[in-house]
Amino acid sequence: MATTKRDYYEVLGVGRSASEDEIRKAYRRLALQYHPDRNKEAGAAEQFKEVKEAYEILSDGEKRSLYDRFGHAAADRGFTNGGFGGFAGFGIEDIFESFFGQSAGTAGGRRNRVQRGADLRTDVTLTLEEAVFGTEKEITYPKHESCARCTGRGIEPGKQPVTCTRCNGTGELRRTHQSIFGQMVNVSMCDRCRGEGTIIQDPCVECRGQGVVRVTRTLRVSIPAGIDDNSQIRLANEGEPGPKGGPAGNLYLLVHVQPHRYFHRQGNELLVELPINVAQAALGDELEIESLDGPVGIKVPAGTQNGRTLRIRGKGVPYLREQNRGDLLVRLKVSIPTDLTSKQRELFKSLAETFDGKVTPQENKGFFDKVKDLLG
Repeated sequence: MATTKRDYYEVLGVGRSASEDEIRKAYRRLALQYHPDRNKEAGAAEQFKEVKEAYEILSDGEKRSLYDRFGHAAADRGFTNGGFGGFAGFGIEDIFESFFGQSAGTAGGRRNRVQRGADLRTDVTLTLEEAVFGTEKEITYPKHESCARCTGRGIEPGKQPVTCTRCNGTGELRRTHQSIFGQMVNVSMCDRCRGEGTIIQDPCVECRGQGVVRVTRTLRVSIPAGIDDNSQIRLANEGEPGPKGGPAGNLYLLVHVQPHRYFHRQGNELLVELPINVAQAALGDELEIESLDGPVGIKVPAGTQNGRTLRIRGKGVPYLREQNRGDLLVRLKVSIPTDLTSKQRELFKSLAETFDGKVTPQENKGFFDKVKDLLG
C-alpha cells in the first residue's frame, strides 16, 4: 500500500510563509537530530531522508513555487516549466489551469481553495526526571484567534461587503491575446479585491478587518516518558487559524532537557559515577546507591579495577511509546587516599610487604605511585 507523503512545510516545522533563512535553520536543526551517524534509533534514517527531500524542494525558489501550486504532484510527476515535456503525467485539467489560471471543470475559473493556517513553535524545559518518567506541562504562547465581534469575517456586524468594480465580482482579471493556437485567455487574480470579488468598506473595529485578534493561549500538554532533548511534539490544529475558516495550523513544542547533577543520559541508558575506596575495590562490597527510581543494591566484585562499569537492568530511560526501558550504568571510580593517618600508613606498609617483601621508605613511595598509576 502506498504511503501518503507529509506536507514538506510540516516536515520542517515551518509555516508556508517561512523565509529562506527560516527554512535553512529548520533543516540544519532536524538534519543534526536525525542524521544516521548521530541518531541510531529506529526510523531516524527515514526521517532524515524525509527532511532532506523537503529541504531540496523548499530551498529552491522555482521548485517551491511549483510545490505550493501543485503539491507533491509537482515533484512526483517531474513537472517543469520547460515546454510541453514539463506536463508529462498531468491531466488535461492541470494543463488547462497552468495556461489559463483556472480549472477546466470550474465554472468561471474561480476555485475557492481552503488554506491551512500557519504553524507555530514554542519551547518547554524539563528536568531529567520529567523526561524519563513523563509529565504534564502548562504552556503559554501567543497566537491569533477568530475575532468574536465579526466571527472572523472582518466586517462590522450588520454590514455587508460590496462588489469589486474592477473585476465585477469575479475575483479575476482576464486578458485576451492571439497565439499560434488561436485566441488565448490569460486569467489572473484581481489585485484590488485579492480574488475575493468583494471589498469590505466597513472593517470590524475590533480586528480592523483582519478577522483575527492576538491572544495568549494556555494549554496543558502531556509529555511522553522517554522524550529526549531537542525532540519535537506536534499539537495538531493549535497553530494559527486558517484564512476564511480554513483548518488551523499546528503547534510544535521543542523540548529542552536540563543536565542532571549526577546522571548523564546516553540514548536510553543512564550513566552515573560511584566512588569506592581501595579496600572496597580489592575485597569487593555490597552497596546501595540512588537511582531515579529510588535506592537499588549493587555488588562490587573483588579485584575491581578503576573505571569498571556495572549494569543494572531496566533502570534507565524508557523507549518512546514502549514498555521497555534502558539500563543504568554504574561506573566505579576507585578513590586513592591522599591524607593517610599514621595507622593507615602502617597498614599500607604492612600490605606492601606482602607484595614485595621488606620495603624501604624509598621503595614504599614507589609502591604508592604504582597504586595511583594503576587505579587512576
